[in-house]
Amino acid sequence: MYAIVEIAGQQFKVAKDQKVFVHRLKEDEGADVSFDKVLLHADGDNITLGAPAIDGASVSAKVVKHLKGDKVIVFKKKRRKGYRKKNGHRQYLTEIHIGDISVSGGSKKSTSASKKKEEPKKEEKKVESKETTTDLSKHTVAELKEMAKDRGLEGYSALKKAELIELLSK
Repeated sequence: MYAIVEIAGQQFKVAKDQKVFVHRLKEDEGADVSFDKVLLHADGDNITLGAPAIDGASVSAKVVKHLKGDKVIVFKKKRRKGYRKKNGHRQYLTEIHIGDISVSGGSKKSTSASKKKEEPKKEEKKVESKETTTDLSKHTVAELKEMAKDRGLEGYSALKKAELIELLSK
C-alpha cells in the first residue's frame, strides 16, 4: 500500500513506516503532522486517483529531526578571462517518519470507477456488432473489388479502398 502525497510543494511516493527527507517544515521535532493533499492511493490492484486530490484522504507523519543536506559546490569559470566563482550550498531538510495512510472518502470513488469500467464493456459489444458489418477494412482492394463484382455493382474498378468500403457497406 502506498500513496502519492504533495509535501512542501513536492510530490512523494510514501508507504507506511518509511522515512522521507522533505524541504524544511515549520513544525518542531517530535510533532505529529498530517498531509491532506493525497493525489493517488494504491492498495494492491485497487487504485484511487484524485482530481486533483482525494477527498477525505490523509497521511499522518511524525517529524524526526531537522538537518542540512550534503554540500553542493557551484563552480563557474570562463577560460582565458580570469573569471572564477566558487559557491557552496546546503539545503535545509526535515526528516519525517510516515505513520498511517487513511482514505475515508476513497472507497466511494473506487466503486464509481468500477461502474465506469462496466459501461465501456457494453459499448465494446456494440462496436463488435458494427465490426462484423464493417469488417471490410481488413480486406485488400482486390478482394473488395471481387465482392463488388459478386454483388453486381457497377463502376467499382476505378474506386479506391475507402470508396469501395463505403459502396459495399450501403
